[in-house]
Amino acid sequence: MLQIFLIEGDKNLIYSNLILAAQSHPLSAGWSSKVAIIMITCNLVAIVIGYYAISKENRGQGPDLPVSLPAIFTGFGVPELLATTSLGHILGAGIILGLGSAGML
Repeated sequence: MLQIFLIEGDKNLIYSNLILAAQSHPLSAGWSSKVAIIMITCNLVAIVIGYYAISKENRGQGPDLPVSLPAIFTGFGVPELLATTSLGHILGAGIILGLGSAGML
């Protein structure tokens, strides 16, 4: 039960109810090599999806990456890398949370 109204003498009661509510949610999966492999795989999949989804005329409009890449990634710059790895982290977080709550991690 979460109390919304704050009465002058009941500040501690509201804080203790919020702490109990926060502690009742199950924790996500702890960091492990399985979690790392899932996140790396999701990022690589998102980079491949982004490579084929971003049209060639829109690629490379921003700054280039400071490292050399294989020829397949011609025109793949900082904006494309940030966009695809952002998608990869969203996918990875969803998969990790889903597998963790299912008890598979």
